[in-house]
Amino acid sequence: MNLTLKSTTAMAVALGLVGGPAFADMEAARSFLDEEIGDVSTLTREEQEAEMQWFIDAAEPMQGMEINVVSETITTHEYESQVLAPAFTAITGITVNHDLIGEGDVVERLQVQMQSGNNVYDAYVNDSDLIGTHWRYGQARNLTEWMEGEGADVTSPTLDLDDFIGTQFTTGPDGNLYQLPDQQFANLYWFRYDWFNDEKNRTDFQNEYGYELGVPVNWSAYEDIAEFFTGRDLSHMGVDQEIYGNMDYGKKDPSLGWRYTDAWMSMAGMGDKGEPNGLPVDEWGIRVNENSQPVGACVDRGGATNSPAAVYAVDKAIQWLQNYSPPSAMGMTFSEAGPVPGQGNIAQQMFMYTTFVAPLVDSPEVMNEDGTPKWRLAPSPHGVYWEEGMKVGYQDVGSWTILDSTPTDRAKAAWLYAQFVTSKTVDVKKADVGLTFIRDSTINSDHFTERAPRLGGLVEFYRSPARTQWSPTGTNVPDYPKLAQLWWQNIGDAMSGAKDTKAALDQLCEDMEDVMSRLERAGVQGDLGPVLNEEQDPQYWLDQPGAPKPAIENEDEEPQTVSYDELVQSWQE
Repeated sequence: MNLTLKSTTAMAVALGLVGGPAFADMEAARSFLDEEIGDVSTLTREEQEAEMQWFIDAAEPMQGMEINVVSETITTHEYESQVLAPAFTAITGITVNHDLIGEGDVVERLQVQMQSGNNVYDAYVNDSDLIGTHWRYGQARNLTEWMEGEGADVTSPTLDLDDFIGTQFTTGPDGNLYQLPDQQFANLYWFRYDWFNDEKNRTDFQNEYGYELGVPVNWSAYEDIAEFFTGRDLSHMGVDQEIYGNMDYGKKDPSLGWRYTDAWMSMAGMGDKGEPNGLPVDEWGIRVNENSQPVGACVDRGGATNSPAAVYAVDKAIQWLQNYSPPSAMGMTFSEAGPVPGQGNIAQQMFMYTTFVAPLVDSPEVMNEDGTPKWRLAPSPHGVYWEEGMKVGYQDVGSWTILDSTPTDRAKAAWLYAQFVTSKTVDVKKADVGLTFIRDSTINSDHFTERAPRLGGLVEFYRSPARTQWSPTGTNVPDYPKLAQLWWQNIGDAMSGAKDTKAALDQLCEDMEDVMSRLERAGVQGDLGPVLNEEQDPQYWLDQPGAPKPAIENEDEEPQTVSYDELVQSWQE
């Protein structure tokens, strides 16, 4: 059985990896490898020791230095902060304070440092959603140039960038790498495999809806399944809880914005075709020109943020939240809602951030006694405006980012730590704890072949070529910190009923264009920044091919489901 985070933290204390003076120590490295890593690695013990020796040698000029890094609070980063940071300190002699705060707070600290030029943190794990921001402002270290120049002496020969599965999301249109992936997780459809395969449930569903109960391919089928399970009596399966057919969250909070910018709108079909993001209109509804400059978000400038497809997307989310979810869900945030399916009374969830798979596997309500799950993961269904070739889901790629305002010596020390926590020596174990894969070698390791049956399709998904269709926010977004806060504030008005959905989205796209207009006037992003189109009659743009798309008269398409096994097969094909 895998060590828990609590036990690994205790082990770190016992080994002397926390507390006491910092000094480089190969004995500490060997103790760390013995007690924490073992054979849960793609490297042999000899290769592990060689990699650790490189870190000791590279850190030698920086022994005694103390650095500060920050990330959001998820299981993966807790493991880094509580286990890997103390190990790195003992092995290299560089003391690392790895702070854990909310994701919104990470972005705020980053923004403060970018605006003030003061070194708040020496490195940030911030989402690759900010790639458009980093590329345009030029305040994040260009890692391609860094690794060949100033940072060459602290760049590991075993870093193996080609082994990372997310670098296409952290690379700017100029072909340069600006962030190093540290953890990744997708948004996938989650459902109770045991309930869907129950003979009585299947027969009752067929009789009521006229088609087979299975994994929904489109939103019409998802809605039918949500209606079917909400309030359903499952006592014949030994379930005595109130059952709900959908789980989501709706509190007016920064995390509400992620719920929509994290590809909900493209899953509905709001944007254009294209991978990793729609072009020229992306999943935020922002249109760019041929030079990747944003030109608008509202329909009258060629954007899609207030288009019929966007209204449909938000209306459906509100309807399902109100009709098929636990009453408390409306007042929940991302972090509060994530663990709820593990309580055993949710039939399906359109939008499961797979970072919550780690706590699920520890929940007896949704796991069998033999350690296999009662649930499965599958691709999320798509809305009526969706077309083949469009983005099908979101993938979070939390990535190490070092700003230019960080002094070089501190940047070097932070770069060493970033490489340590993503190294091949530790990556399989880190993925074992947090289930947030970043390396192809880890995903295809024997260890995860053995664990796969207990993870409900997560490993199969990440081993398939289909994983590239789930992508983070792209480069159409010129300033993520400024624009992201507009989403939760305006969507929150629609969720609460303060405004109807169309009015809330009209305000949202106008607010986004106000920010882009200020960026254009200020010229702070040079010839990469926004150049807004002139306003036109919205019908002009609705008559053009692609997004923004005109309203579909009947948004209730024919429902379609498939078997889970067929879906897994489609991933492999």
